[in-house]
Amino acid sequence: MSLSIVKSVLPGGVIEIAPRGEIDVDTAYEVREAIAEVLAKGRPARIELNMRLVTFIDSVGISAMVAGFQTAEVSGVKLVVTEPSRFVHRQLWVTGLLGLFGAPEPYFVERATPEVLPGA
Repeated sequence: MSLSIVKSVLPGGVIEIAPRGEIDVDTAYEVREAIAEVLAKGRPARIELNMRLVTFIDSVGISAMVAGFQTAEVSGVKLVVTEPSRFVHRQLWVTGLLGLFGAPEPYFVERATPEVLPGA
């Protein structure tokens, strides 16, 4: 699977970078480049790395996220992870890096139909 990245401007000068797909040895550089590109264009209030649509991340992908965090920090910009998929959340937790990225809660897809309680 490939990786695609969408960048958006959110209210308050926040830039959202939303990768979709797998971040691994073949695609991790794209995450680093996306963060560097945002910082080259200016100093946003914050960068949000929305990881909701990331289905897989390996150690090289995690390393790219840490490198992006450090690059942003040197530039005086806070980089946080938002809506991590359950897989990404687990990888950040196992590596001890969840707190570095703002300790986000995992993203859960809400049920398509409401749950019907017995006797209701």
